[in-house]
Amino acid sequence: MNASASRRGPRDWAVDVALFLLAAFYGLVMTVIRVEEGQLPPQWLFNLDQVAGVLGCAALWLRRRWPVGLAVVLLALSTFSELVAGAMLVALFTVGVHRSPRTGFVVYALSVLSALVYAVVRPEPDVPGVLLVLFGVAVQGAMVGWGLFVQHRRRLVVSLRDRAARAETEARLRAEQAQHRAREQIAREMHDVLGHRLSLLSVHAGALEYRPGAPPEDVVRAAKVIRESAHQALQDLREVIGVLRAPVGELPQPTFADVHQLVAESARAGMRVGLREETGGAVPDGVGRTTYRIVQEALTNARKHAPGAEVSVRVAGAPGRGLSVEIGNTAPAGAGAAGTGAGQGLAGLAERVALAEGRLEHGPTAAGGWRLAAWLPWTA
Repeated sequence: MNASASRRGPRDWAVDVALFLLAAFYGLVMTVIRVEEGQLPPQWLFNLDQVAGVLGCAALWLRRRWPVGLAVVLLALSTFSELVAGAMLVALFTVGVHRSPRTGFVVYALSVLSALVYAVVRPEPDVPGVLLVLFGVAVQGAMVGWGLFVQHRRRLVVSLRDRAARAETEARLRAEQAQHRAREQIAREMHDVLGHRLSLLSVHAGALEYRPGAPPEDVVRAAKVIRESAHQALQDLREVIGVLRAPVGELPQPTFADVHQLVAESARAGMRVGLREETGGAVPDGVGRTTYRIVQEALTNARKHAPGAEVSVRVAGAPGRGLSVEIGNTAPAGAGAAGTGAGQGLAGLAERVALAEGRLEHGPTAAGGWRLAAWLPWTA
């Protein structure tokens, strides 16, 4: 039994009532025509025909639950009953709507057989039997075909709704993935930008801590650098968080030209750092931005894990050959090991380089220092 049959909605009730009235109206019209024309069958057959018509119309209320069974019963009654034809056509239509095309064709074949039997049992004096059979076959085929068309249309509508729902789900998933990528970008930017600034603060604050008797001018100079670095860190943080209010593409991004400023800033903070640039041509924005982040992360790690070490930065490349970035530092002046503690920053850096389709290498040197090298594609 179809589960939806016991839960008719207002539209279903309206359709059922309309079909019942049409079937009853057909039977009533045929009865009036037979009486007026005087072409009545034997009384017993006419009475049986009327009973079959009434029962057939009443049985239409069960058509949603047992469409095939009801259609077979009404087809059997239609072999002798003329007044049940309206209910029988409604039953054929219901089979076409609610059952598979194969079942609809089988029931239609039975309807053709019932039309042949009716033409033999109740022939029309003025209508050839062949014409009567052809008319019945055509009308019954039209009802089954109409039902199949309705079924196909309903399935098409359901398919379109499912497709729209899937498209909406996919769009939501894509939006969530885009949001996730944006959050990852924010995390990388915050790590790169704030890590660099805070490491400068740490260097100068440490110098003040370990040199309590430093000359006043050195203390003033260190305090000035700390204040400027803290102010710049806040500015950088505002720019990074600005991505939450604006598209990611609108976030100010560094370029290759900013590498010089980055190295100079580290030198002013007391690092022994030198830059050697050997590039031929203007570096693309994407490659330049990745280069800046590589140098920034390397300098930050050198300040944190190799204080007092000498750092060298070399950038070389040309269109078609790619861009090589190499940062190395000597052994730290203190007791710490070079590169100790580096983890999340290098992992994020490796992800950046991989997204740029480049290569990244890093590790300690034989002399006790640390080396970080990357290659980035630079198309001609």
